[in-house]
Amino acid sequence: MTAVADAQPLTFAGFPGSAWAFALRSWLALVIALYVSFWLQLDAPYSSALTVAILAIPTRGQTMERAGFRLLGTVIGCAASIAIVGLFTQTQVLLLAGLAVWIGACVYVAALLDGNRAYMAGIGVITVALVALEHLDDPQDIFDAATGRGAAIVVGILAVALVNDLSAAPDYYPQVLARLCDLHRRIAGYAERAVGGETLPATMAAGLLRELTLLRPDITGLAAESSVGPARSAAARAAMVNLVAMFATVRALGGAAAGSSCASRLTDELQRKHAEVHGNLAALRAGERPARERHAPVYRSRRIALANGLRAVVYFALASGFFVITGWPSASAALALVAILIGLSATMTDPTVTTRLAVIAAPISCILAGLLEFVVLDGVDAFPLLALALAPFVMGSALLMTRPNPVLAGFGRINLVFIVLLFLPTNPQSYDPQAFLFTCLFLLLATLLLAAIQIVLPPLSGERRIRWLAKSARRDLAALEAGAGPRLAPEEAAFRDAARIGTMMMAGGSAPQIQTVLTEAMGCFDRAVRLRLCGAAASDGPFNVHRLQREP
Repeated sequence: MTAVADAQPLTFAGFPGSAWAFALRSWLALVIALYVSFWLQLDAPYSSALTVAILAIPTRGQTMERAGFRLLGTVIGCAASIAIVGLFTQTQVLLLAGLAVWIGACVYVAALLDGNRAYMAGIGVITVALVALEHLDDPQDIFDAATGRGAAIVVGILAVALVNDLSAAPDYYPQVLARLCDLHRRIAGYAERAVGGETLPATMAAGLLRELTLLRPDITGLAAESSVGPARSAAARAAMVNLVAMFATVRALGGAAAGSSCASRLTDELQRKHAEVHGNLAALRAGERPARERHAPVYRSRRIALANGLRAVVYFALASGFFVITGWPSASAALALVAILIGLSATMTDPTVTTRLAVIAAPISCILAGLLEFVVLDGVDAFPLLALALAPFVMGSALLMTRPNPVLAGFGRINLVFIVLLFLPTNPQSYDPQAFLFTCLFLLLATLLLAAIQIVLPPLSGERRIRWLAKSARRDLAALEAGAGPRLAPEEAAFRDAARIGTMMMAGGSAPQIQTVLTEAMGCFDRAVRLRLCGAAASDGPFNVHRLQREP
């Protein structure tokens, strides 16, 4: 008998072949975008390179979905820049106030959305920073800047799409399918153990719900992956929602009295969900639509979104006041970098994470960009040499993006964005040491200033977020017991509640000091499931399930 070892993936310098392929695609797309921008003589060719840096994602569907939302966010941001500058161009204070309100509004919207839709709102902030703030001293050029940036972004998007298609960038649905199958096995195993009386602790149950609901943005991105992408997205979404309903049914079954009508109904529901998930996964493999499509609503806390938006307004206003008081020439560039950092952190649960990464990455990026411009290139004006010189810097950052460690991955992305912003590739390249030093100074100042402001006025704490979300869970349960609330199918309502639990976990739900709050939230989740599926038999008061359930 011959033992056959499992095939190991090809690695080089500690990175697998797939990571190197992604790094090579990122470099090729950036070079193509720059070449086309130079050939078209666009006013802001660096915007095409910046687009590639932001769209650098290893899989095809996520890249294309993000590209579409980036383009839409840019169009909205350019229109807002033209409108705000046109209305308040005569008064700098009102102009900065208008920009602050716009930035706060974008952050508010980003907190209400998820995935690339939230990213689109963040792009609205970044676009205003690059279009309006960088042209505060020459507002008459705002329209040309907006159209030039839009054209450069289109070039960057087309370059990414071309390289991904020609190089056969991998699809993401196999990873989504593998994760859904793994979660299905785990929930089925838990269901078998629950019959024997085992109860999953609240923290572990909430962690599993977090894993399930975090798939929502990835599943949405499947629609842009291929011609059968919309069908696969619908099948994966149905599987995800039904898995949440299956897990919720198991939890509710553990709290129901043995032999009761509610327990019997929950048992039948569990078997039905188990079979439905099998069908959803089969449809996902075959690229077909599921027999019954499901929506995946998420809980949107307007209170948390408003707190985030108001803080963004204050951050930008304080930074603006600092630069107005100092009266430094060209300080608008530093203010624009502050706004860019606010936009990059708009989709983060804790914005200080992005700021801390930026503080660490800024000096490193300054050194790397200086080496690229004044040591490696040193006056070169031939495009092939520029392309070769960019390779180690772009590919090195892209390789870091593939690391499973979120800190290293985030550092790689921010580093690549900063290198493009510092190097500012143009045709011809200026090679102006004084301008480069001022740009580095502004970047360092912007990151440190935003970090200092966030120390004085920290973002909304995770503990407060969790307590607000727990309060909303109690309020929704009371409305459900009274026969009110959103009109959703039981599966979709369970997913909405699970998404709230997942948000609590992302905000720090594993911290020991808030275990009681999390346990209470899971109790509300379990009781709501029993109410929806068993009606008045599971409640202490009157309840009419037909007012809430949308029958198929």
